[in-house]
Amino acid sequence: METNLRKRVRAGDHDAFGELFDAYARSVYNHAFRLTGEWATAQDVVSLTFLDAWRLRDRVDEDGGSLRPWLLGIATNVTRNTRRAARRHAAAVARLPRDETVDDFADEIAGRLDDSARLTLVRTALAKLRRAEREVLALCVWSGLDYAAAAEALGIPVGTVRSRLSRARTKLAKHVRDAELPQTHGQMRGDRGRAVRPLREGNR
Repeated sequence: METNLRKRVRAGDHDAFGELFDAYARSVYNHAFRLTGEWATAQDVVSLTFLDAWRLRDRVDEDGGSLRPWLLGIATNVTRNTRRAARRHAAAVARLPRDETVDDFADEIAGRLDDSARLTLVRTALAKLRRAEREVLALCVWSGLDYAAAAEALGIPVGTVRSRLSRARTKLAKHVRDAELPQTHGQMRGDRGRAVRPLREGNR
């Protein structure tokens, strides 16, 4: 079935791309959110990922397994580009005259995320990892790709995936363990293990 879908995607079959979206849009969204921590940005990444997938469809091999690693690899690149664009935009806004009014959506985004102390804790720890480590962690731990699939998605050797994932897990555990939790940390302490427990998606 996947081989047939690959052939149809490569051929530019619009129905095939509809099936591809239905099958993997949720995985792409989850991956993007884990890398950015922003709901709206993750939605943009999904749209851009499937636009890029259409543009790059002739690179799909007709033989092979699931197209999920290919899509997550595209999503990773899109996320990098989106974050670079956001940094350039922020720098441009910072150069504007102070008396100009510039809409700031940071409070809105923060409000959506602050409803979960555990999410905040993990996001803070993730932010301390290197980008390459975050990407491997998101693909292998949360998206459930094996080493080979993650290597395919990122275009790097399997051994590099292994070493990055090992470093990421070690650093993440240390950051979460060392984090100072507010309020009744005795109660929160019991949540720490659940906060970093892998949330695997089903591999389709």
